[in-house]
Amino acid sequence: MSIVLRASGLGHRVPGRTLFTDLGLELRPGRITAVVGPNGAGKSTLLRLLAGLEAPQTGQVLLAQEDLRTLAPRLRARRLAYLPQRTTLAYDLRVRELVLLGRSPYLPAFGAPAAADHAAVDAALTRVGLLPLADRGARSLSGGELQRVMLARMLASEAAVLVLDEPTAALDIGHALAFLAHLRRLAADGAAVALALHDLDLARRFTDDAVLLGAGPALTGPVGHVLSARNLGPAFGVRVRELGEHLVFDPADGPADSPQQRDPQPPLR
Repeated sequence: MSIVLRASGLGHRVPGRTLFTDLGLELRPGRITAVVGPNGAGKSTLLRLLAGLEAPQTGQVLLAQEDLRTLAPRLRARRLAYLPQRTTLAYDLRVRELVLLGRSPYLPAFGAPAAADHAAVDAALTRVGLLPLADRGARSLSGGELQRVMLARMLASEAAVLVLDEPTAALDIGHALAFLAHLRRLAADGAAVALALHDLDLARRFTDDAVLLGAGPALTGPVGHVLSARNLGPAFGVRVRELGEHLVFDPADGPADSPQQRDPQPPLR
């Protein structure tokens, strides 16, 4: 399985503290990597480094063996697509027009979209089940629908690497599950995906690999190993127990609830 994006020796400091040092990870086709950690641990910063939106303070990020810092923005955008944590719409574009923005790296300056661009938009909307809404105003959509439109915009770029910053944060559980299922299918089709998630059970269920930021050095590897109780406790400053496939969290300075005192939520199916 080829590596499409490799980060090595990444380090980043903010005033007064270090977020991570000597961090290395690999994104591969067919696999989803979760980036998790407490608030302020550096998840968004790491994703922006992986997307080439910020230059690493130390280390490097290679995309298809080329340093992201040397790639022209248009070429980078054809290979890698990024979805920020919050989507703001300055104008009420139609869904089709919003998705067409994903074709920007292929359009000539001041040139009109070609038939291939419109076909890519239709194909992307079909994949996320929103082609019937193509002529709706984007501001009339629900939160879940808008996130799927933004995913379609990423797909229209035909990028091999998808980087998403907490795409399910504003979604209810039904829309979050559906969105992650879409990402799972995209990975099955060959995409390499990295995303920040705050729901650890969803991360353990839908992803293959993980990066855990928090107390101490960043941990990377298979999701079942990285997001284990012994690693999550120190990172989040809590006590963690595993009950079957689920995690139970207790305050670090309080008594742990036993299963008899507090039953975990029923598993999501």
